[in-house]
Amino acid sequence: MSRRLTSCAALIGLLLVARPLRAETGAAGWLRYERISDAGMRGRYDAMGGAILALGDSPVVATARDELARGLASMLDRPVTVTNRIADARIVLGTLESVRRTLPQAEIPALQRQGAFWIGAAGRVIVVTGRDDRGVLYGAFALLRRIAMHEPVEALNDHQEPAAPLRWTNEWDNLDGSIERGYAGPSIFFDQNAVAGDLTRAGEYARLLASVGINGCAVNNVNANPLVITHDFVSPLARLAGVLRPWGVSLAVSIDFSSPMKIGGLNSFDPLDPRVAAFWKDRVDDIYRAIPDFGGFVLKADSEGRLGPSAYGRSHADAANVIARALAPHNGVLFYRGFVYDHLMDWRNTRNDRARAAVDNFKTLDGRFDSNVILQIKNGPIDFQVREPASPLFGALRTTNKAIELQITQEYLGQQRHVVFLAPMWKEVLDFDTRVSSPAPVKSLVRGFVGVSNVGRATNWLGHDLAMANLYAFGRLAWNPDVSSPRIAGEWTTLTFGAEPRVVETVGRILLDSWRTYERYTGSLGMGTLTDIIRAHYGPGIESSERNGWGQWHRADGRGIGMDRTTATGTGFVSQYSPTVAAMYESIETTPDELLLFMHHVPYTHVLKSGKTVMQHIYDEHFQGADEAAGFVERWRTLDGLIDRERYVAILGKLEYQAGHAVVWRDAVTSWFRWISGIPDANGRVGRFPNRTEGEAMQLDRYAIDAVTPWETASGGQAIRCPAAGTCTATTRFAGASGTYDIVVQYFDENDGASAFSLAVADRVVDRWVADLDLPSNLPNGHTSTRRVVRRVALSAGDSIRVEARPDRDEGAVLDYIEVVPAP
Repeated sequence: MSRRLTSCAALIGLLLVARPLRAETGAAGWLRYERISDAGMRGRYDAMGGAILALGDSPVVATARDELARGLASMLDRPVTVTNRIADARIVLGTLESVRRTLPQAEIPALQRQGAFWIGAAGRVIVVTGRDDRGVLYGAFALLRRIAMHEPVEALNDHQEPAAPLRWTNEWDNLDGSIERGYAGPSIFFDQNAVAGDLTRAGEYARLLASVGINGCAVNNVNANPLVITHDFVSPLARLAGVLRPWGVSLAVSIDFSSPMKIGGLNSFDPLDPRVAAFWKDRVDDIYRAIPDFGGFVLKADSEGRLGPSAYGRSHADAANVIARALAPHNGVLFYRGFVYDHLMDWRNTRNDRARAAVDNFKTLDGRFDSNVILQIKNGPIDFQVREPASPLFGALRTTNKAIELQITQEYLGQQRHVVFLAPMWKEVLDFDTRVSSPAPVKSLVRGFVGVSNVGRATNWLGHDLAMANLYAFGRLAWNPDVSSPRIAGEWTTLTFGAEPRVVETVGRILLDSWRTYERYTGSLGMGTLTDIIRAHYGPGIESSERNGWGQWHRADGRGIGMDRTTATGTGFVSQYSPTVAAMYESIETTPDELLLFMHHVPYTHVLKSGKTVMQHIYDEHFQGADEAAGFVERWRTLDGLIDRERYVAILGKLEYQAGHAVVWRDAVTSWFRWISGIPDANGRVGRFPNRTEGEAMQLDRYAIDAVTPWETASGGQAIRCPAAGTCTATTRFAGASGTYDIVVQYFDENDGASAFSLAVADRVVDRWVADLDLPSNLPNGHTSTRRVVRRVALSAGDSIRVEARPDRDEGAVLDYIEVVPAP
């Protein structure tokens, strides 16, 4: 564990006393305001008690006052009142102007940027002031965070300026209530092609966003339904904006570039057509009449089948500016997505390269975008893979406003069924020096942060309690990209689970290890996440990224693997960086091993800087990653009794599932690469499972043997399926020594039924379960392969082990194998 995280855990764990653990659902996120149990510790915050004075009548400042009262009363276990008299106040809230009028003696530093705040003392009162209303709210949350972290408040002098003025989330919600790449239930904003009737959750979400400084939220899918900006939809949007407004969160929406034709009655959406410009002005003016603080638009055009300016031979600057000029009089902004590429590329042409697309499309347009256009650039040049280099577009554009787009929703990274804490990955990109000047890290080149969040109606917002660390981390980094990953992990853990040192250390370490662990058991060395990119983007599907136009190729064949993106012999992608960076990536010797296969095609026998060959590295990493995922389960188990039962059990179930799916990934990837390369594992692990009995090798009653596609996602390429009606059994005899064992049952939990299983040993049923997880496929494959572990079963030599299953609807109770391993 890092020294910084350890010291944080030690500090906040001082003088804690045992207390009963209350039931929790995860709905509060990191805003739990847990009571500080030790009276002495509470005493250090005596100055926080008493009355709060809020200056002015701003709704946002009133929200800050109420939130501060709520949090202090909860944490300090004492009444906190509101006053209108400065003589009675212990805490004063207000904008810089109002505080200076009321407390002219206060020595407050200059607050430069919108949202900036200062927390300090002015005589006997604590002052929370901001450059504007939002700054006051952010300061209130910062003060509450400090107390929740048990940090000192003596001699307070906390002056913070946001690193970037625009800090938005993008939600990919559809008007029908579904969410594209959303893994936590239906929309909190929309239902049945209308704004949801009950927007309580939307307000609660705005509170979470405000607590980490997010000031805008685009609430609908970038693959936008044009109805969202029709006149009849504006009034419902205004109702939604009213729910976000008290938290300083501006409403924004994503738009369809072809809207002038689809909803405007025009026969064109040509951005240079005056009728099209008039359409956009009309729609924008209509929105601002109802929502004066509307934030603006997000636009995806000419990408993945979305219509765009190329239909008329126009440029992206033409497309952006016609809309931006309608927004400008209202101080609205347009986030124009730089995610533009041809998804029908000829994969046989080795010069084609999706990674080149962003720079190829936008570099010549630098300086041609209006000042209220922000080019929204994904962190890497492909698509939210487990590891990519920083997009070269950050350095290639010198005079265009830029925002970095980060994906919170884990589309390619376990979809919130796997814990993958993304702050370390995001930090690598933010800290990457583009060398376009000296120095020029990505974080210094952007004026906006966009996080694709996709929260849903799941009680804990993202479906996995630990996934909320990514939403928190996005907000903290958007505010201050210099904050460290250990600091973020320590803060979030303390705010979410409490200050017990073992909890802070254990959860923090799981988070900080999780990205590299996921990379190990999915795809390392920059080969990309070897998932099924055509469909679910979830389980293993190694060949799905080849021989199609989507361009997420890894070019693996019988001799080697990797994309040659060099200037000398490849696609020329590396030349899109500054000369210094390009020279580093051009050479195999100077390319970091973690990006080797992103930049170069090499033989499997190529020796890495570690001394291992590429092939042995692939084998070793996948086995190590699966072992580490299993270790997360054991680490979490040490927290039994230290975390409320509801969240402890829920997270344990998620981690146990992840450990099983990591084995699916391990076996699929290593088996496929052994097949394609013909190179054996030097450690003799791949394809050798002495404790495993394949379903097709068991004694079967009514079960039938089926091939699984892709073959590598089932052990031995086959599984057994039960016909549509009745009960099936698969039986084997235990041939080992008598003792206590864990029995693993590997089966496929399709999403088109809920099959029932039972496991019996010597005719005694030891477990029953129903296959009813929400997994993204109706077929047996790497998306649906699931593990059930029955722990500490007494077995004697010769005992029968029987799986009995009853299919449901179209789900065939498909069984892959059982594995018997000594119990720890």
